Amino acid sequence: MFNIKKVLLASLFLFPIAHYGQYTDQINSNRPGESMSAFAVGKTVLQVETGVFGITEDHSLLRYNANGFGMDFEVRYGAFLENLEFIADAQYVIETFNYPMNVVDKSDFKQSVLGAKYLIYDPNKGYKREPNIYSWKKNHSFNWHQLIPAVAVFGGANFTPADNPYYFTPESSISPKAALILQNHLGDGSWVFVTNVIYNYIGTDYPSLSYILTLTKGFNKNWSAFIENQGIDSDFYSDAIVRGGAAYLINKNLQVDASISTNFKDTPSMLYGGVGVSWRYDGSYKEVRLLTKEEETAKKMAKKTNTQNEFKSSKK
Repeated sequence: MFNIKKVLLASLFLFPIAHYGQYTDQINSNRPGESMSAFAVGKTVLQVETGVFGITEDHSLLRYNANGFGMDFEVRYGAFLENLEFIADAQYVIETFNYPMNVVDKSDFKQSVLGAKYLIYDPNKGYKREPNIYSWKKNHSFNWHQLIPAVAVFGGANFTPADNPYYFTPESSISPKAALILQNHLGDGSWVFVTNVIYNYIGTDYPSLSYILTLTKGFNKNWSAFIENQGIDSDFYSDAIVRGGAAYLINKNLQVDASISTNFKDTPSMLYGGVGVSWRYDGSYKEVRLLTKEEETAKKMAKKTNTQNEFKSSKK
């Protein structure tokens, strides 16, 4: 249907993403898209992202149509380190499938994942673009540093109960999930591009390889919109999905959103539409200031000098 390996390879080199810091003054939610951002919520910060959605499907070969609804729920918590967060992600779906001679009801968890995300590299940590006092043109030229992505990794496990109608075997299962996450801030910083490369259901009979590309634009302090493309390649299920939507920031810790999704095939064709909310509790957060390279060097020199002075004092 499409060559997912070529798209994955291109996504690694063409459009990575940029810097938020870890904790941000305003909530930084993964909703309403399906991709995962590279940055953690911040140490001691709790964030809940949830929503409801409606589903309609139509399968041209199996000759059924289906309607239903679902709820997704994600809890993110920063612990131990500023760039580490733990994630619990679940999605529950209820559907009715109408066949020519039969009606089948399905309901269960379509996704249940526990894992952790760690930011490996932040290109803006310690980076400061120095102004050129001799050239207006150079000061306003494209900043190629923006093409260096922030890099994070995710590792976790799928927990699938027995007799799950959305899983490929009737037995209960625990299978690993891993992801590479890239993020860039582009232009004036209002454009954010996220790339996820995901290897899922590792070690099972039907592992899947997928990508998610998300482009988000912030229009002002309250409104943002996104477009997204997701590709999934597996012997059990393959698809190409597009999404779009918008989010509205009510206050620095509360966001609401709406989105719509569809795919490019008719086995089955799908249409999703949903709304959601993201909420953050940061009452226990203590700000972590990122030092520039010059400040880090000065701090190390001061520490070294103090150690030498203490050593000399002890000799007297």
